[in-house]
Amino acid sequence: MAKIIPLTDARARGRAIPLASQASRMTAAGLLADVRGRPLRDLRISVTDRCNFRCVYCMPKEVFGHNYPFLPHAELLSFEEIARLARVFKAHGIEKLRLTGGEPLLRKNIERLIAMLAAIGGLDITLTTNGALLARKARELKAAGLNRVTVSLDALDDGVFRAMNDVDFPVARVLEGIDAAAAAGLSPIKINMVVKRGVNEHQILPMARHFRRSGHILRFIEYMDVGHSNGWRMDDVVPSAEVIRTVEREFALLPLDANYTGEVARRWRYADDAESAGEVGVISSVTGAFCSDCSRARLAIDGKLYTCLFATTGFDLRELLRAGRSDQEIGDAIAAIWSRRADRYSETRSENTRELPKIEMSYIGG
Repeated sequence: MAKIIPLTDARARGRAIPLASQASRMTAAGLLADVRGRPLRDLRISVTDRCNFRCVYCMPKEVFGHNYPFLPHAELLSFEEIARLARVFKAHGIEKLRLTGGEPLLRKNIERLIAMLAAIGGLDITLTTNGALLARKARELKAAGLNRVTVSLDALDDGVFRAMNDVDFPVARVLEGIDAAAAAGLSPIKINMVVKRGVNEHQILPMARHFRRSGHILRFIEYMDVGHSNGWRMDDVVPSAEVIRTVEREFALLPLDANYTGEVARRWRYADDAESAGEVGVISSVTGAFCSDCSRARLAIDGKLYTCLFATTGFDLRELLRAGRSDQEIGDAIAAIWSRRADRYSETRSENTRELPKIEMSYIGG
């Protein structure tokens, strides 16, 4: 198993906020850019480090057990602080917010935060969930201003799904949540399946069959080396090319163009089913790095800003918030951080880089 870096140690590794510079990099369209010319368009906000699942690839029970030191509430960003930072980020070109966790629906009164973010205006607000609480919350989430949801679902077979979430949660209740989200208008719904060799790759075709004419978008995700607690090995990765070959054993597929620059998924539609707009896609951060046009920043639950999913340290924006800094000062700090960004972990992944003290998925968000 890979070396486990305690989350509390990783969280402590903050970096000094770089001083603002009049020479912040900009794209041709006048947007803030990093050293590789990548704009800042998407912000993922983790609202809790807690989860009601113990998925084997994210929060394995042997690490995230009863005595795991989750953050106390006082260390979390308040809803007001999150909304304020969202406004500042929007001024720098952010177009989409994705709320993540842990499991974001565990954050008490999450609907109030969504309403505060919706009131900013001009933002596409989405949320990623394991679906356990979705059936009873879908209508409230939509009424608060949430646009869409992405649901993590790693198997249709109930036994496989219960084993993977490791809390004996039935797949039927997640499917009920997906149906409730569709009825509430949180569409198009994306279904994300993390594929791990020897665990659930035999569920690829059942998932494709089930969601083919559902109107939902199915994504197969390569098992990634985020954090250290999941014991990641390259041998456990099912390459996206193999996933697509598996689907094509039963269904002819036609490639689709990307919806926008920086989209992480490669997309296909079913060749004989054009009217239903059935779609599958793959996210290949291990075998097909997409660092070159990555436009995503990540705000962790305690206010640290990370410029890569595989980051080793973050920049403490909470300190600026609670020190009474102005929006201008915080915005200048964000511009300075992004202008110096040069991350490309997936392009340079090696045995050595895999041992870096990366942040756990449950803290930084997916």
